[in-house]
Amino acid sequence: MAGTGVAALAAALGVTLAVRGGAAPACAAPPSGGTVHRGTASFYDGGRSGGTCSFPGPPADRLYAAVGSSQYANAAACGSYLDVTGPKGTVRVLVMDQCAGCGSSKIDLSEEAFARIADRSQGIASVAYRAVVDPPLDGGLTFRIKGGASQWWFAVQVGNHGNPLRSVEAKGPTGGFRKTTRQADNYWTVDDGIGPGPYTIQVTDVYGHQSTGTGIRMTPRKVQRTTASLVAAPPSASPTPASPSPSPSTSPTPTAESAAPTTTVEALAGAAPLAAARC
Repeated sequence: MAGTGVAALAAALGVTLAVRGGAAPACAAPPSGGTVHRGTASFYDGGRSGGTCSFPGPPADRLYAAVGSSQYANAAACGSYLDVTGPKGTVRVLVMDQCAGCGSSKIDLSEEAFARIADRSQGIASVAYRAVVDPPLDGGLTFRIKGGASQWWFAVQVGNHGNPLRSVEAKGPTGGFRKTTRQADNYWTVDDGIGPGPYTIQVTDVYGHQSTGTGIRMTPRKVQRTTASLVAAPPSASPTPASPSPSPSTSPTPTAESAAPTTTVEALAGAAPLAAARC
């Protein structure tokens, strides 16, 4: 009897710790591929915050969204885009936040985004939404070393990637690539560090696209922009030859975290992601 009580207590404590620790629910996965999700949307004002994804701030156009914990999936949805269709039309939003009160069929939009698809007086609107596969982006990948990181504890945030990320590997000036661990605040860490830098960081998304940023410095809290890209440039409508693929070198010019042009949910077709969750 005592053993049964101890087991029950341990199980209860395990559940409590998982909830308090923000552990992703079983079978959690961000929206991806061609799956259309139907549910409801409300709106909120994130202010100047970059949300649970720890971005430096919201996108310039303030078109962003928060998803429930199962789709947030321990920050796996951070930096991806959704096309959301409501009664008035479609808006493209950046996922930058987790909605604590949202279930698997509800999302929270910024006030600006909600106004594009429904009347604010409604408060809640029926919507359909899906991931944007290979969204056109302004500039290449960005990298931001976390405050408190050092040669003995590595933590980096990847931005402007468009598709949900599957893995991030990093190495210093010596040694091979080390696997990093994704944290719920959207940083990727190596607990025992990889040296003082500069770093080479290899990024892979859920569709198998891979790109590498080089020359990343140990300069915490500073956004470091590169020309490395996971997303191929869209075909040009003019007869002018397409620009060559960007090289993975650091570039000071691209703008990060910008939103892409809008389109309809029904107009997009997406490839199935690698290792998709099966519930």
